[in-house]
Amino acid sequence: MTTSPDPAARWTPSFGAWPDTGGTRFRVWAPAAREVHLAIERTGHPDSERPLTRADDGTFGGWMPDLGPGTRYWYRLDGGPPLPDPASRFQPDGVHGPSQVVDPHAYRWSDDPWPGATLDRASIYELHVGTFSPEGTFDGVTARLPALRDLGVTIVELMPVADFAGDRNWGYDGVCLFAPARGYGRPDDLRRLVDEAHRLGLAVMLDVVYNHLGPDGAYVSAYSPEFFTTRHRSPWGKGVNLDGPGSAHVRQFLVDNALHWVEEYHVDGLRLDATHALADDSPTHVVAELAARVHARPGRRRLVVAEDHRNLAVMVRPAAEGGWGLDAVWADDFHHQMRRRLAGDHDGYYADFTGTTADLATTIRQGWFFCGQHSTYLGEARGTDPAGVPPHRFVVCVQNHDQIGNRAFGERLHHQIDLAAWRAAVALLLLAPETPLLFMGQEWAATTPFLYFTDHNEDLGRLVTAGRRREFGRFAAFADPGVREQIPDPQARETFEASRLAWAEREAGAHAATWRLHQRLLALRRDEPALAPGTPFEVAALDAGTVALAFGAPDAAGLTVVARLAGAGRVEVPVRRRGDGAARPDEVVLTTEDPAFSPDPRPPAVDLGAGRVLLRFDGPAAVVLR
Repeated sequence: MTTSPDPAARWTPSFGAWPDTGGTRFRVWAPAAREVHLAIERTGHPDSERPLTRADDGTFGGWMPDLGPGTRYWYRLDGGPPLPDPASRFQPDGVHGPSQVVDPHAYRWSDDPWPGATLDRASIYELHVGTFSPEGTFDGVTARLPALRDLGVTIVELMPVADFAGDRNWGYDGVCLFAPARGYGRPDDLRRLVDEAHRLGLAVMLDVVYNHLGPDGAYVSAYSPEFFTTRHRSPWGKGVNLDGPGSAHVRQFLVDNALHWVEEYHVDGLRLDATHALADDSPTHVVAELAARVHARPGRRRLVVAEDHRNLAVMVRPAAEGGWGLDAVWADDFHHQMRRRLAGDHDGYYADFTGTTADLATTIRQGWFFCGQHSTYLGEARGTDPAGVPPHRFVVCVQNHDQIGNRAFGERLHHQIDLAAWRAAVALLLLAPETPLLFMGQEWAATTPFLYFTDHNEDLGRLVTAGRRREFGRFAAFADPGVREQIPDPQARETFEASRLAWAEREAGAHAATWRLHQRLLALRRDEPALAPGTPFEVAALDAGTVALAFGAPDAAGLTVVARLAGAGRVEVPVRRRGDGAARPDEVVLTTEDPAFSPDPRPPAVDLGAGRVLLRFDGPAAVVLR
């Protein structure tokens, strides 16, 4: 096992409480306060108080030689009520209780050889800690990491774990951005999860939310009224102050949070939630600054990925080319085209998408579909030209937490379409040149939904429940108030429990077959020479129901994926030829309707005649040819 690093080489936080040799340092930004006292908790309430020293920049700090890890404390501003630390590393009694000093260097890491994360041949597995396992904890995830290793994914992405009010939440209502949710375990439990993932060869990414704070327990405004601004608005109200007076400390707070997860928990990357809601008119956007600071840390490779619906190529272009320098961005157009094609969705933003195989092929070729065209849904132009951006910088999916959980009943795509079409879509997803993302349970076609759930106080909870049902009123299917009343109550515990994966499912029948398909396709993605990063590819619609994706230069071994997404029919596949014009022989690597992958196999007939490849489909399926 490794020992703690040389103290001189350690990262030093800007905010919070951090143990140092012989004591603990405290620092908080409270520019509107005249005085701040550190209140020590020993019997369930503040027992003693010590003044902190004000600096010219509005921060208060102090060195306490007699306080160490485990100390519980509050801050008291100008004689007001005791408040938890905005940069608390742990909230053992909840977000309204005292903060606790945590020594991040006490954990004995064993991951020194780990090189860090890369998107080369990567596949991402998104999960929610509370519903991923029966335990609903960090330890529950750790115990099932071998299953994810055996599946063949390379990056485990945790939905937000910053502590929130109540016992259950998606994580996007976090208010203690530096403190792992106490319901999931203690800080060292999260460290153990990351350590074990690295031992198994898995990278770990963490979803972080900087565009807003949750509605209950967010005390940062009590310390720093300048944290939010009316100069910018967001879907949650005031915007985060990234470019006005006091913004330097706000930006540092967010960057510090990112570095804290990287340094104190060894995570391999961050997924930044809804960066389109981070309005910043300063010369360097905070997202670009954060990415540069994370990438500049010595040692391992670390990733910064953004969720952003604007389709801005500048975000993933290198800083040297005037870009923001992010490693990747979520590209939802692939999902929207697939969902329109397979399930027929046309409300809301789906109105912008046709779902035709021609448009799907264009989306795969470019990385996203909208490159500046007018969006009917937005009422304005959307997107920029991504020419030259490597495909792996686009993260694509056929389902994720939002695209399932934001549906009224939390239905997964495979709950609503023919499973043969689902298997064909999965083949296209996992063998596409973009970086695929899976959502927990899709690898065995889980029967469980993923619903929207919360655990707010009674008054706020009633508003959340009513708002959830009201928002669906604009959809024709929910025009009847009686139908809206059937939407599961986010506040009900059974809504949360219904979303918990049933792991026993994956052992038998169609679930086991679906798991084998995902495993086989991920193995191809990892090992097939023709799928190496940078390999040339072509994609085309062969007819109204079929897309073909071919990898490889003419003088090299190649791989072709033919995905029939709807109906039966006969398809002739263009034959790859060598440089001398001779037709290259083909072999069938797999079909998604092989008996190993389908409980009711209907594999297409494959005719590898001289100079041609003819496929006869009885229904949706995908064929992989080498």
